[in-house]
Amino acid sequence: MLELLAQTQAPGSVAGGDALLQVLVGSFLLLNLVLAGFVFFGDRGRSATARFAPRFFLYQFLIGGAFIMIIPFYWMVVTAFKDAETAATFPPVWTPSRIRVEAPKPGAEEEMIAVRVLTAPRQTGDPATVAPESAMAFREVPSEAGRLVRELPEEGSTFQADPATFTKSREINLNLDNFRSAWHRPEEATKGQVNFFTYFLVSVVTSGIATIGTLITSAFAAFAFARLTFYGKEVLFYLVLATMMVPGQVLLIPNFLILSKLGLLDTYTALIIPWVASVFTIFLMRQFFMTIPEDLWDAARIDGASRFRYLWQVVAPLSKPVFITAGIFDFLNNWNSLLWPLIVTSTPTKRTLMVGLQNLNDDAGAEFHVLMAASCFAIFPVVLAFFFLQRFFIEGIARTGLK
Repeated sequence: MLELLAQTQAPGSVAGGDALLQVLVGSFLLLNLVLAGFVFFGDRGRSATARFAPRFFLYQFLIGGAFIMIIPFYWMVVTAFKDAETAATFPPVWTPSRIRVEAPKPGAEEEMIAVRVLTAPRQTGDPATVAPESAMAFREVPSEAGRLVRELPEEGSTFQADPATFTKSREINLNLDNFRSAWHRPEEATKGQVNFFTYFLVSVVTSGIATIGTLITSAFAAFAFARLTFYGKEVLFYLVLATMMVPGQVLLIPNFLILSKLGLLDTYTALIIPWVASVFTIFLMRQFFMTIPEDLWDAARIDGASRFRYLWQVVAPLSKPVFITAGIFDFLNNWNSLLWPLIVTSTPTKRTLMVGLQNLNDDAGAEFHVLMAASCFAIFPVVLAFFFLQRFFIEGIARTGLK
């Protein structure tokens, strides 16, 4: 189909990529001029060269780094709105656009309608099978494998058209067809329909439970290392820290064998239990707990509070930033886990979103626009959570280890 579309080029095609690139470069230069003005006129106590040069080049470096970090995310979102041909175009198109194909309407040759090319001709001169875009919709398809959903035309809406009569133009595209296509993609045809809602739900539940478990167990361990006095505490703490040097891949086989002996393979428990403890979270919380004044424990003890009550009613509320920071790290680690769910699960309905992305990559490896739409499903919840919790995240990192 891509070869067919490449044969026609409308005179009104838009070079959206060049236009956007010019806008980005212009914005970058304008931002630099504004920053240069602030740096140059911001401090009149020193000479112009002394106050201008160091900070200006620092800002240049930071702005350049920000652009480098943002471009992959921008490319992912933009590609999620493209069609197949635009996504594979080189040089790349930097706008969310698609190729609009128009063909003469059957029975009214002078009227052109937007169509979707369903079957490209095998050789030059053969007609192509097309359908009006208005007739395309996601419909259930009977299958022995289960409930399948595919984007198909209405029955009787397809017709034959000569590719030589096609016109092609590029237009801004903000519809959600790629997202619907990715959402309804089956995981494995032999094991039934598993759309991204199932993957998404499994990832949210297992990652959420594992994160809550990690925060609870880490809070107990961190409080013991920070406030309790017992023989060998420092040695034990450094031994626990030393386990961070052990690669996670080394623990795959022991963990797999333990779960196999317990009969927990291919269960949701197998996705949760191995990750309800985190050495990094223990270290982070321990450093934060050590900044809390000891006078609070003396006051709580006078009121008759036990250490357990002191931990959850005094220390935990004061440590909200570090709990949120550690929760973001732990949730992100569980959310992005691929190898472990792939090893311990075999039922499609028990697999996580990352495994779903891997299966989609195998099924639609050349459909970059569909893959990018699916990637947006995976990254959106994490980015959204960070935007809402970034204040606590930064505070937790900044205050950890300070007294």
